[in-house]
Amino acid sequence: MLLNLLYNAKANIKGGKLYPKINGIVTFKEAKNGILLTAKISGLPTSKDSCTGKFFGFHIHEGTSCSGNLTDEFANAKSHLNPTNCPHPFHVGDLPPLIENGGYAYMTVLINKFNLKDIIGKVIIIHDTPDDFTSQPSGNSGTKIACGKIEK
Repeated sequence: MLLNLLYNAKANIKGGKLYPKINGIVTFKEAKNGILLTAKISGLPTSKDSCTGKFFGFHIHEGTSCSGNLTDEFANAKSHLNPTNCPHPFHVGDLPPLIENGGYAYMTVLINKFNLKDIIGKVIIIHDTPDDFTSQPSGNSGTKIACGKIEK
């Protein structure tokens, strides 16, 4: 069991000024066929339409800080992690969207686009609108509303 712990990483997610109640954790665990990513998020803005939920863009960014400036409080997150210079949505940092359920989101996905050493020290961002998986360079995912630094 101790060896498994050595390969874990996590990011504590905190909302920004627009959505300070966003809080959660994203964990990364090495698995046989890739990285098992699990996101547990609360405090997400909810949909007022009973027929739809909200989808949120969700990406690993190349920056190493959740700081920013007056116009973009997470500006230092920079762009999606894309060391192989692939078009969107094939960046290393492109992830499936989070789906809001009464202010909560839970997702587990197996990804083989990166390993832990590629993402340690980077940040993970939640955007206020879903990724369209088409627009270049980043899927038109809207404003960054929450951030967490990936640490071992």
